[in-house]
Amino acid sequence: MSKSLITFVSAGALCRLDGSLCAVVAASNAQIRTQVPASSAIGQRRNKAASRLIAKKAAASSRESVQFQICMDLGLEAENAPWSGLRYIPVDAQERAKGGNPIEKLKIEKDGLAVKYEVDKLAEIGYDAAVEQFGDDVNHRLKWIGVFTRPKRTPGRFMMRLKISNGILTSDQMRFLAEVIAKYPADVGVADITTRQNIQLRGLLLEDLPWILHGLRAVGLSSVQAGMDNVRNFVGSPIAGIDPKEMVDTRPVCQELQDMITHFGEGNPEFTNLPRKFNISVSGGRDDFAHTDINDIGYRPAEKDGVMGFNVVVGGFMGSFRVVHSVPLDAWVPLAEATPLARAILTLFRDRGSRKNRNKARMMYMVDELGVEGFREQVEEYFGKPLCRAVDSNHNQPWERRSLLGVHDQKQEGLHWVGCHVPVGRLHPADMLDLARVADAYSAGEIRLTVDQNVIFPNVSTEDVVKILGENLLNTKFLPNPTPLVSELVSCTGAQFCGFALVETKNRSLQIAQELDAELFLDRPVRIHWTGCSNSCGQPQLADIGVMGVAGAKKDGKRVEGVSLFLDGEVGENARLGTALKEAVPADDVKQVLKDLLVSKFGAKPRV
Repeated sequence: MSKSLITFVSAGALCRLDGSLCAVVAASNAQIRTQVPASSAIGQRRNKAASRLIAKKAAASSRESVQFQICMDLGLEAENAPWSGLRYIPVDAQERAKGGNPIEKLKIEKDGLAVKYEVDKLAEIGYDAAVEQFGDDVNHRLKWIGVFTRPKRTPGRFMMRLKISNGILTSDQMRFLAEVIAKYPADVGVADITTRQNIQLRGLLLEDLPWILHGLRAVGLSSVQAGMDNVRNFVGSPIAGIDPKEMVDTRPVCQELQDMITHFGEGNPEFTNLPRKFNISVSGGRDDFAHTDINDIGYRPAEKDGVMGFNVVVGGFMGSFRVVHSVPLDAWVPLAEATPLARAILTLFRDRGSRKNRNKARMMYMVDELGVEGFREQVEEYFGKPLCRAVDSNHNQPWERRSLLGVHDQKQEGLHWVGCHVPVGRLHPADMLDLARVADAYSAGEIRLTVDQNVIFPNVSTEDVVKILGENLLNTKFLPNPTPLVSELVSCTGAQFCGFALVETKNRSLQIAQELDAELFLDRPVRIHWTGCSNSCGQPQLADIGVMGVAGAKKDGKRVEGVSLFLDGEVGENARLGTALKEAVPADDVKQVLKDLLVSKFGAKPRV
């Protein structure tokens, strides 16, 4: 008999035992459930010994539990194997997945989370061999741990997307992220703040992934379940806990959601095989800095009989084939039930959502099919009890969404937050080290990210306000009070790194905004969002003016880079989607088109 190789790791681990034995062991709070298709007494004894060892490890850790342990038995059918993506979904959903799209079949073969335990092997053999031998793992399954190959723009290099609950980082975390990208050439080793209060690292090499993942864990970060058919970053109020107008502190809500769905950042296979990606946001007040209107689940604060909770909206998303605002579920839950309700909705979507056409697999299509009331009834079935009806928010006075930039008084006397503009969200290693240094000096090492791709330093004392405003970083690069067009500029990654983008966005959008700010006088900021393609990562439909890269533009009879324009989007309490204005405008002409719009629609005047 061959020697057993037993490896014990935390949640979601894959472990090899004997080839003759297959065991699936679930351990949570040191309680073990074992299912063993073992054919011999020896195998059963070994399985019991393995269970005892796993239980011992589980009992030794307060935050981590060994969730399951897998022995790969060649005699099992793929869909019945414990590492298959089908193990948490019901039989009817399994059948739909088997007849579904290619990604569904890839998930049947092996759950994406399994790649977490194969990274060392992939890194050891190198990129070329990994692509040749394990192409699906490199090109697809690595996304389950937030790692995306970029063969079109930067062959052999990867982007990593993190999980940063509520967009809050420590200075140590920021320094480590700077260390990661500093390893690479300056033209590829950069980071971007995203429209989900997150950070994406660029230019990574496959052989570096093991130490990067280890380093993330050491500083309290994770990239697990950050891509593909998972719940993406949990968005909350960037001024949670410090906002004088706050209704709900979103930080504990977002953290509890993240801990449940990702098993404390270690990976939770219960939610790694959704029919499609999923977004959740939690608003802390009337400004709705979390953009609940474009999330699959949006929690909006509302009080019922003296108890604070959330009205719930569902189904919002932006994609290539459809952009739609969320719709009211006509449900209210107290704060303590936000996570259980999210679990119920996610499980419903996992079990009953469409797995056929990925272009029509987002949850809103399920809401459309069932109707809101029918969807609500099925949510109640999974929730285990009737939902309270939504409450009237009782907002009698109009509310203008506030700017987060500049110096603002906090609810805590003598403290302030300082919002700083990061041009198009782009960060270089030196920038990140500077942000960490400033945070250590003035905000107790805390840095917050916004969906507008900017940063906030919270908890700055009154006596330190003048000092932080005197910092070189805040006077040369990340300004607290930038010019009107630059201040509200948002841009996706664009064609510099993204293979889907049809136009370069970041550098072009910033240059145009700076030039127009120099040429025009505006008495208020104008929000201009750029996105490189119809996936709408830059959220152009939310902007005063949206710019989207498209094909089909012509100039002087020749095909050229082009954009389409959207107008009159709005965010906040009275959010609405912008409408299409112009199609296939040559990219070289877009500055003049924007200039004309600013003058005709937004009251801009030429500077003398």
